[in-house]
Amino acid sequence: MGSMFRIAFLLALAVGSLLCAGCDRHESRKARMEFHQLSRAEEDRLNKQRELVLSAARVRYGTKGFTRSKTDLPVIQRLIDDRVFAKTQTFELQALGVVFGDVLASELGLHWELVTDEYGTDPVLRLGTHQVQISALTMISKRAEDGKEVDVAALLDGVRDTLKQMKKSGDCK
Repeated sequence: MGSMFRIAFLLALAVGSLLCAGCDRHESRKARMEFHQLSRAEEDRLNKQRELVLSAARVRYGTKGFTRSKTDLPVIQRLIDDRVFAKTQTFELQALGVVFGDVLASELGLHWELVTDEYGTDPVLRLGTHQVQISALTMISKRAEDGKEVDVAALLDGVRDTLKQMKKSGDCK
């Protein structure tokens, strides 16, 4: 296995939502993966999801706004711990993923883009122009739906550590 694929596989086990399709064995998948700027409709959808989370946080905790930095993590974690959204509320749980994704973007130098691959078209976080993508929308929802504990600080640290290791090994420059 190529080192980039091995690192991506380990991260998928640890974090569960980062894909890296740059190794030779995945050239066919890489060729089918296309990145695009977010469409206006996708921007609007993400903004509606951000507003949904802010509204819930405002009503419950008096939150005035999100900073898109790690200072938002305690509010996101509290919404999760208080089970404000049931595990059947996928859209709302993915909305938490959008707000968490904004933190990942600002803390780790990522940006939102659309990816189209064999699974469809979805907003993801991307590292520069690399084939590295993080499915922030589902990082929280999949865990919550599976009844697993969600620790957003640990998720942030896991993604940060994996990206550092990928950069150090030369898989992401």
